[in-house]
Amino acid sequence: MSLFVQAMLAALPILLAAGLLVAFRWPARRVMPFVYFLTIGIGVLLWEMPFKVVAASTVQGLFITFDILLIVFGAILLLAVLKQSGAIPVIRQMFVDISPDRRIQVIIIAWLFGSFLEGASGFGTPAAIVAPLLVALGFPAMAAVMIGLMVQSTAVTFGAVGTPVLIGVTGGLESPALAARLAEADMTFNDYRLIITAQAALVHGIVGMLMPTFMVVMMTRYFGKNRSWTEGLSILPFSVFSGLSFTVPYMLTGVLLGPEFPSLLGALVGLAIVVTAARRGFLVPADTWEFPAESEWLPEWLGTIGGAKKSASENAELAQDVPQVDTQVPQNPPGRSMSIWMAWLPYGLLALGLVITRLPALGVGEWLQDALRIQWASIFDTQVSATSTPLYLPAAVLILVVFLTIGLHRMRGDQVRAAFSEASGILLSAGFVLLFAVPMVRVYINSGFNAADLPSMPIAMAEWAAANVGAVWPLLAPTIGALGAFIAGSNTISNLMFSLFQFSIAEELSVSGTMVVALQAVGAAAGNMIAIHNIVAAAATVGLLGREGALLRKTIIPTLYYVLVAGLLGLAAVYLLQVGDPVVTTEP
Repeated sequence: MSLFVQAMLAALPILLAAGLLVAFRWPARRVMPFVYFLTIGIGVLLWEMPFKVVAASTVQGLFITFDILLIVFGAILLLAVLKQSGAIPVIRQMFVDISPDRRIQVIIIAWLFGSFLEGASGFGTPAAIVAPLLVALGFPAMAAVMIGLMVQSTAVTFGAVGTPVLIGVTGGLESPALAARLAEADMTFNDYRLIITAQAALVHGIVGMLMPTFMVVMMTRYFGKNRSWTEGLSILPFSVFSGLSFTVPYMLTGVLLGPEFPSLLGALVGLAIVVTAARRGFLVPADTWEFPAESEWLPEWLGTIGGAKKSASENAELAQDVPQVDTQVPQNPPGRSMSIWMAWLPYGLLALGLVITRLPALGVGEWLQDALRIQWASIFDTQVSATSTPLYLPAAVLILVVFLTIGLHRMRGDQVRAAFSEASGILLSAGFVLLFAVPMVRVYINSGFNAADLPSMPIAMAEWAAANVGAVWPLLAPTIGALGAFIAGSNTISNLMFSLFQFSIAEELSVSGTMVVALQAVGAAAGNMIAIHNIVAAAATVGLLGREGALLRKTIIPTLYYVLVAGLLGLAAVYLLQVGDPVVTTEP
């Protein structure tokens, strides 16, 4: 087969998935099994993969799926427990008391608290929680969903305590060839991943600095009485200050601590700084911005809480695929109140637990990895292996904090049961799709083990792309990541699909593989703003199903900003700063 034919066949599963999800509106629970078996067919019939390699790759994918689902369960369970215990209403009221200015509320609630939710939970949770919270505070439903989707940008690469990097980049990039190259360089994969983490954090930090400004100006332009950009820009000093309050600690954490912490700690530090500044009036404009009177709101701004419009019936099947978060927040039981510090204590314990288990000097993480290691080497006598260390996963800390919270918040049995029921429902909803999506990616990546002496499918695409696109690839790398998230609705899955593809192109072009993979992770985060599943999930929480097109036309604006600026930064890093790579020989 010619290189062109190899590349087109390799692209077929991804293109078909995109077409079925977007053009034909098939639900992911139908698309991913179909694409999984299509990938197997191409691999066995055309790449001449031995069937035992396909089976081994599927097992390897199931190991990764187990890790993802365990993290999802722990993250959503903690959030559900906090809602049932009454902690979330306390946190919500704290935000309301800070400022009546809608621009400041957006920055604090959406940008900072939403980013914290992303860091702690991920998987679409911020939009599904922030959107109804903003509606409860008097925001138009359309504005609330638009803003909630924009939260899913800078924080996403390190969302769910680093899952898109720990699982996505790791599962997508690890290969025998890379392991051999790292061994020659006397490096571990974790060392290499930390370089990618630092570079992704730096790019995100620069691009994400203006995201609070984007949120505000789009709100004032599309939902203000005067439809004015300048009413949003009038808060520019405060919005840029708020952006930096998150991105500076975010970058430092990514460089110094690794992928678990940037979004969590960046948002916590940012919240403390910005809330204090807002209370003291620092950089806060003299005017107070408000929406027009509700009687003046356009019909398309309004949701139908409690059910979708009839015109949205065509989306019903797609909506079934989206992990649904219960947005009804119970109030504290009569006669009982909770202090702010007690409401925030579980998140503080989570941050502390993650730091203790991730700092190499303490040795706790190494002990946890050795204490329980589930490993299958040379699966079915192939070169494919799989490993899981459940006690070291962020899920272990999340679940420990859940049980501590149950005691600290003195929760009743019915509250605990309700929280577990909600988290289990989301787990089942997400699980079926992942059971096919992740093994499909592993078959795709491991297709290099074949009797036809062909490169793996991602490498075949990379060789063709490098030959036809050339040196400007770093400019396009974030767009590929965004495309993957748009298709799959997940930064993690996009990284699983495309990390090796991006790395292989970097090798072909003799540029930094770590930087190009970092650009992939950044673009995949930005793609969450336009991911169909995320839009459906957020729209469903406020009764906006059927308006996905209108939302997509708005969120595409910050998405294009993100991938373009990230790509330009990537070009500058590779060719002006000449960022190197420990295992890829880069050319000056």
